[in-house]
Amino acid sequence: MKTALSSARRLTLACAWVAAVAALLPLQASAQQYPSKPIKVVVGYSAGGAVDIVARTLGQSLSVSMGQPFIVDNKPGAGTNIAVKSVIDAPADGYTLLMAANALAANMALYQPPPFDAERDLVPVALVGRVPVVIAANPSAPFNTVAQLIAAAKAKPGSIAFATPGNGSTPHMAGELFARAAGISLMHVPYRGGAQAITDVIGGQVPLLAMNALEVKPHVASGKLKVLAVLSPARSAIFPDVPTIAESGFPGFEASVWYALMAPAGTPKPIVEKLHAEVQKALQSREMRERMTAVGGEVIPGTTAMMAALLHSERQRYDKLVREAHIKAD
Repeated sequence: MKTALSSARRLTLACAWVAAVAALLPLQASAQQYPSKPIKVVVGYSAGGAVDIVARTLGQSLSVSMGQPFIVDNKPGAGTNIAVKSVIDAPADGYTLLMAANALAANMALYQPPPFDAERDLVPVALVGRVPVVIAANPSAPFNTVAQLIAAAKAKPGSIAFATPGNGSTPHMAGELFARAAGISLMHVPYRGGAQAITDVIGGQVPLLAMNALEVKPHVASGKLKVLAVLSPARSAIFPDVPTIAESGFPGFEASVWYALMAPAGTPKPIVEKLHAEVQKALQSREMRERMTAVGGEVIPGTTAMMAALLHSERQRYDKLVREAHIKAD
């Protein structure tokens, strides 16, 4: 009797093992064949912006290494929520990806009810890189350093305005975080995008600007703007003479725009791993590093777990800020 039961158990275990192996075979086969057609990378911003440029830069490298076109699909609107939802709803087969930035973490607090749960509905493929947010000003503004700005803001609380691309944008969040760290009150002036915000600061309508380094770069080069500080741990390659916020008296403070490649939840692990490996190769290439440096950023190789941890910590950081500062999305 015992022998019969033991044989039955062995047969059951053997069948379970065969079933498990059989279930894995299609995934392994799909990963080996992947990609067999063009891959779409959805971007929740208009063409020509920072996230779009990063997506196209990475896509060019991946197209060469993976043998299929990476096509950028710009879907601006609703603070990037339209783009994010389109990827969440797409087939989880590796052919629709999202180039995400900080809004992915912030929007879960900015919009109520939350439009999605990024940690549940998406899976990280790779952290790609980051571009620091900078605090810039009109050249005629009466402050040239962060210390002078803080002194002026404390002398007349709420009198100094700073422009951003909009309520809840990463530069807006960075400006609010900086003001809280410095113990000052600044007046926020939101715009519908970075271009108009920059135009008005150049024109003198608003004295101060929080913006990513990429969009500020040409205007600093032409002398139309001056940068007071970069909000990154290390000095920016495009602004090597500008002190970091840590050097300006705030060690440990950072506010960068980060970029990450994401896929719909349920995307087969072998496909995610293949994509991750190819992204890591691209980030280690001299061409990719030079392209990222040219747009004011730096590449950040790392594991998918590293990106998952960043998304979680940023989600908590923004949730706290949105609640305490009563920030509303446009």
